[in-house]
Amino acid sequence: MLDTTKIPTGLSNEEVISSRNKGGTNSLDHQQKNHFLISLLEMIKEPMFLLLVAAASIYYITGDYGDGIFMTVAIVLVSAISLFQESRSRNAIDALKKLSQPNSKVFRNSVLVEIPSEEIVLGDSIQIEEGHFIPADAIIVQSNDFSVNEAVLTGESLSVFKDENPENKQVFQGTIVATGLAICEVNAIGNQTNLGKIGASLEEIVEEKTPLQIQIGNFVKKMSIIGLAIFGIVWGMQFYRSKLVLDSLLKALTIAMSVIPEEIPVAFASFMALGAWRLMKIGIITKQTKTVETLGSATVICTDKTGTITENKMSLAQLYLFNSNIIIDTKEKLNSEAEEVLSYAMWSSEPIPFDAMELAIHDAYANLESIDERPNYKLVYEYPLGGKPPMMTHIFEGSKVKIIATKGAPEAILEVCNLSEVEKNTVLDAMNTMAAEGYRVLGVGVAEFSGTNYPKTQQEFQFAFKGLVAFYDPPKENIQAVFEAFYKAGIQVKIVTGDNAATTTTIAKQVGFKDADKVLNGDELMEMDAATLKQKVMETTIFTRMFPEAKLKIIQALKDNDQIVAMTGDGVNDGPALKSAHIGIAMGEKGTEIAKQAANLILINDDFSKMVDAIAMGRKIYLNLKKAIQYIISIHIPIILIVFIPLALGWMYPNIFTPVHIIFLEIIMGPTCSIIYENEPMEGNLMLEKPRPLTTTFFNLKEITMSIIQGLVITLGLLFVYQYCLAEGFTENVTRTTIFLTLIASNIFLTLENRSFYYSIFTTIRYKNNLVLMIIGITILITSLLLFVPVFSKFFLFEKVSFSQIGLSVLIGFISVMWIEIYKIFKRH
Repeated sequence: MLDTTKIPTGLSNEEVISSRNKGGTNSLDHQQKNHFLISLLEMIKEPMFLLLVAAASIYYITGDYGDGIFMTVAIVLVSAISLFQESRSRNAIDALKKLSQPNSKVFRNSVLVEIPSEEIVLGDSIQIEEGHFIPADAIIVQSNDFSVNEAVLTGESLSVFKDENPENKQVFQGTIVATGLAICEVNAIGNQTNLGKIGASLEEIVEEKTPLQIQIGNFVKKMSIIGLAIFGIVWGMQFYRSKLVLDSLLKALTIAMSVIPEEIPVAFASFMALGAWRLMKIGIITKQTKTVETLGSATVICTDKTGTITENKMSLAQLYLFNSNIIIDTKEKLNSEAEEVLSYAMWSSEPIPFDAMELAIHDAYANLESIDERPNYKLVYEYPLGGKPPMMTHIFEGSKVKIIATKGAPEAILEVCNLSEVEKNTVLDAMNTMAAEGYRVLGVGVAEFSGTNYPKTQQEFQFAFKGLVAFYDPPKENIQAVFEAFYKAGIQVKIVTGDNAATTTTIAKQVGFKDADKVLNGDELMEMDAATLKQKVMETTIFTRMFPEAKLKIIQALKDNDQIVAMTGDGVNDGPALKSAHIGIAMGEKGTEIAKQAANLILINDDFSKMVDAIAMGRKIYLNLKKAIQYIISIHIPIILIVFIPLALGWMYPNIFTPVHIIFLEIIMGPTCSIIYENEPMEGNLMLEKPRPLTTTFFNLKEITMSIIQGLVITLGLLFVYQYCLAEGFTENVTRTTIFLTLIASNIFLTLENRSFYYSIFTTIRYKNNLVLMIIGITILITSLLLFVPVFSKFFLFEKVSFSQIGLSVLIGFISVMWIEIYKIFKRH
């Protein structure tokens, strides 16, 4: 049992520095992976990289050293861009991992402070509580009803009780406090802990791929196979015609390079990692980047009341005195009976409180004018919070007197007190009066018992009912606006709480919560069959007197209704539901480590309004990624066809583009999709639309058809320019230059046009994205250099063209893309 008079002073600042110098830090430094080398090896295995190396090799073999050197430089440049994007994504994820590291409570300089767990040193005195991970191996100095789940080390799911006795006093890093509180002295940190020595089990677990990741991977794989097939066909055709092995191989490589959309997986990884990084900047830690993909699909948010809708800043507001049958305000001077009710509420609380209500009780007791009796009593036995509804009982002993006090849900306390029906109804009336004002209400009782052979359960005591204590937890100021934002976005909100119906409904009505009268309690829910619950869970908006099993059933029933469920929570009992939800959201400040471990997102400042920003961010990232991938598909089609058609049909100028031109276009397209679209702002109507179904992907028929049509129309424009050049009798280099300019112009207009599939370009041009002008400006500058600087134009086999020809290329590029504006007009109206 905790002795509040023997709280440790902890280490001084000098002792901390000395201990850290001797024992090191509390981090698990297993062999670090060389991420750069892994990324490099992965990139070398990519089909595009192998094609580039093959093309460069052929140039060198045939003595075309200029093109060979260009291809080598291009390989280095493309590799550098790819590695930079990978590094950027990895750095974002590493930053998230550091932020999601847990904090621990440590006694330093006689003060209990909260520090990152990595900063714990040997000899530190730590305080560990229910629901938290144990941050280091340690010896128990004092404990109170303390048990630990050691499944991570032993595989045994049952909790083990620990205390100061030699055989039970060791606790281990990584295990979870199941009940109670303990003060311990650290005797092993970092690699020296039991967990740290099990190095193999700490290797990073590979994240399971999402359906979208799998689909993107399959799409790129299929395109690579198609590219390989076309490569074989073209090589065979060219070799049949020319009998030149290397020349045929080079032309076949050109078409294969144009087919593979290697930008897509790079864009996906970048968008997800940078999306998680952007969420971190607004106060949301994303533990797995794939959660970003799910965010925009959320259709239901299940939220707790305390700490989410309310401030979780409890203050004692009222007392109901059973003997006098009156309710008094705690701002008034308390009479002897009121002091007695408050005292019993305090004795039934933890000696060192950490729960918001118990802190309020202790504060109110400390402000009484009567003598503080806490130093004169010692906790000798306790029954932890349990039962449905829950209650808890503490037994204190003084020099002469024993105090057995209980508190809990009023219904639970009434069950263990011998009251008549009239008396019970009187208490319930008082409870409803308090709850109607939005107060959270607890019952208080006291028992007498001689000896130390205490009953197995607290319900076996014969308690005398003393009264009710009511707490006020004010709603958060911004919560009404948060609910309105969810409703506008087509997202249902459901309150899931352990509190009673009257209190919850009152608070809900105060903050403009819809359908606050549609209430269901935990016992009723558990009695329903699956079919009834499946229907009822969609109709109900407030679930009261909930416990872990009931919360889990709610989540499962919503999922059975094909809902994408987000769930907020902060307590130990929220863990299973957080784990089961599609998006588990834990509170960063007041949340237990179990809740944080089970969740996908952590709200750093416990600000529920950030969930509106998170869902908006999820929708924005998804839409921008869709724009990027549709852009990639649309621009690849004309590149493929303008290379393949003249070659396959044996037109006058069959080799319009070489690998040099293709890789140049790839260098332009990569930054466009990964940089411009990732940085696009959110569209105005995005949070007014219904959530997209999670099964909807980038490659549904309607969207892929639109991308293909865009690509085919651009191809028609290029073929028109090709035939126009032939009709005018232009040389091969002039024809190549004009077609290349048309493709560049089409690419620029497509970049601008695909910024929205709903709003006009005249609207999107006002979007704030400085990277658009920068990337397009660089593209125009480089293209101008290729045209007007002789050394570049000669290398790319270009020739000077007239301004009228440039104008024609720009006009055809404009027409080939801007027809989509007509489609947008119909879509808007």
